Amino acid sequence: MKLFDGGRAPNPRRVRVFLAEKGIEVPLVPVDMGAMGHKQEPVSSRNPLQRLPVLELDDGTILTESVAICRYFEELQPEPALFGQGALGKAKVEMWQRRMEFNLLSCVAQAFRHIHPAMKEWEIPQIPEWGEANKAKAVEFLNLLDTELANREFAAGDSYSIADITGMIAIDFMKPARIKVPDGCSNVLRWYSAVTSRPSASA
Repeated sequence: MKLFDGGRAPNPRRVRVFLAEKGIEVPLVPVDMGAMGHKQEPVSSRNPLQRLPVLELDDGTILTESVAICRYFEELQPEPALFGQGALGKAKVEMWQRRMEFNLLSCVAQAFRHIHPAMKEWEIPQIPEWGEANKAKAVEFLNLLDTELANREFAAGDSYSIADITGMIAIDFMKPARIKVPDGCSNVLRWYSAVTSRPSASA
C-alpha cells in the first residue's frame, strides 16, 4: 500500500500522527500542494475531489478522507485503541472527534482559506467576512473546551484518542489562520502541551 501525503496540511498530518501512535509504517508518496500537486493526475485519478490524503491498498482499492483512513488502520491494529473502547468509550470519542472537527478544525480552516492572502487563488470566491466569523466560532469553542478539560486529561476522557489528534492539529493550524487561544484557557494550554510533547506530534 502507499499513502499520498500532503506534508504539513492538516488532514494528511492527522493520518501521519495516527499512524505514529500506532507504530505503523506506510510508504509515503509526497505531493507538493503548494505547486497544486493534488490537482494533478496522480491524485485526481484516485480522488476526484482532488484532496489529500489518499490511501491506495495493494489491490488498488482507494480510501480517502483522513478519519476513514484512520478507522481502517484501527480495525487492522486495534491497539492502542484510538477510537475508544467499549460502547460508551467509542461513543465519547466519536462525539469529541466530531466536535473537534466541526467546531474547531473546520472553523480554523475556513478562517485560513477566506482570509489568508496565500489562499486567494485556492478559495474562489474568498469571503473575508466568513473567515472572520469562523475565527469567532473557533474562539467560542476553545472556551467551551477549556471548561471540559478541567475535569479530564484528554478530549474524550482519560485516554488519548483521535479527538486529541484533531484538536492538536487544529490549534497548530490557528497560527497561519491568525487565531490565538483565548486568555485564561489554562486547561486547553495544559492539554495542548501534553499532546504536543508526544513523539507522534512531530510526524
